[in-house]
Amino acid sequence: MSSLYTHKSVNIRKTWFLMTGFLIIVIGLGFVVTQIYGNPIFLYVAVFISIMMNISAYWFSDKVAIAASGAKPADGAEWLELNRIVENLSITAGLPKPRVYVINDPAPNAFATGRNPEHAAIAVTTGLLNTLERSELEGVLAHELSHIGNRDILVMTVAVVLVGFVSATADIFLRMGHIGGRESDDGRAKAAFAIFALVAFIVAPIAAQLMQFAISRRREFLADTSGALLTRYPEGLASALTKISSYKSPMKRANHATAHLFISNPFGASETGKFVGKLFSTHPPIGERITSLRGLDIR
Repeated sequence: MSSLYTHKSVNIRKTWFLMTGFLIIVIGLGFVVTQIYGNPIFLYVAVFISIMMNISAYWFSDKVAIAASGAKPADGAEWLELNRIVENLSITAGLPKPRVYVINDPAPNAFATGRNPEHAAIAVTTGLLNTLERSELEGVLAHELSHIGNRDILVMTVAVVLVGFVSATADIFLRMGHIGGRESDDGRAKAAFAIFALVAFIVAPIAAQLMQFAISRRREFLADTSGALLTRYPEGLASALTKISSYKSPMKRANHATAHLFISNPFGASETGKFVGKLFSTHPPIGERITSLRGLDIR
């Protein structure tokens, strides 16, 4: 029977799967170049890069996610109440208090990141703080703390670096393919760039799909339920999600590498409503989440 502990174990396995998949992809690219040029240095470089990126993804991906969102530490006196709420909820959940950050953005949103509860962080936007009432804010923070407790943040955070790196590498190879085709007179170089361009087209969607497989939409339902159990007030989070989903504009620094971290789609309600957006979204429809929350029987 599935439990919170099996969910944690599954997330750890998913992280290893994601890191292993990344290792295979990058080493495979290095092998292809080695075969084309007959020089093993490319394979050695690929092995080195893939190992270093896996290490970086595990140890530093939370810092990458925080930097990418433009979040700043909530250390000032003005954020005292925010820190107090996080601390109280952390005590209730039996978790160490995560680092708290604030993103200067009118779009109401939040995310949690980090490799484990001892190295976790929660970031909220100024829009969230200005929009929600206290019970609603507690619901959102409890949701994010549940991601930390459930170990969702491990696979979610590692994906930020690995998938982002593969996508960036694919883009570089595509550009190199165009340049090589115009300026290089070496037939093998042209062939190499052509192969890389083709591989780039294939790798990018595969990398994105890996993230979809690794990061299940069910994690949001579980975090919603766990958060509601933590506050003992499901309506707080349900009401917060209603307000968050009604905001139409995207976040200022929304990007696909970190979109899966947020409690709601950072590209806004208009993006969520598109068919393709629904198909590839890492979040279930907010309407379903609200209905699920309001159907909970917490006594």
